[in-house]
Amino acid sequence: MPAATAQQTVGPYWHLLQDPRLADLTRFGAPGPAIVLQGRLFDGDGSAVTDACVELWQADPPASELFLGFGRSGADKSGQYGFVTLKPGPLRGRGNATEAPHVALAIHARGLTRPLFTRAYFAGDPLNENDPLLGLIGDPVRRASLLAEPAGANTWQLDIRLRGNHEVVFLDV
Repeated sequence: MPAATAQQTVGPYWHLLQDPRLADLTRFGAPGPAIVLQGRLFDGDGSAVTDACVELWQADPPASELFLGFGRSGADKSGQYGFVTLKPGPLRGRGNATEAPHVALAIHARGLTRPLFTRAYFAGDPLNENDPLLGLIGDPVRRASLLAEPAGANTWQLDIRLRGNHEVVFLDV
């Protein structure tokens, strides 16, 4: 079995977050229905986190030369991040399980020695009801912290609270 890759910080390339192309996963001409996933990052006091990096990965559609399946967005002065990507579809999970459409997110920010990992699911998707990970979260309020809400045509909003009341569910990976 290969050894695990060591954790690393985003730096010394933090300045590359200023390049908006990194947040557009469709920039190489990926075919399919494009969506915008956007949101704001907040600390435990409700203040905007303005110096963070959000990474997005998705397994569907599969990565290709036209669709890398990975992007990065820096948070702006109001804590806003955003991606243009392709709408994900369901995934095969362990056993016979089907995972609802989602993207994986990692948050890198000042004061974090390791990134925080979470997911963004899409509110209203009927597969959410039987998703294996969502099913492990008993508290409906906590489960809802992973649901991006519609915010316009092909636009989804997921605000991420890093601590305190309404903290998003983070995954131990």
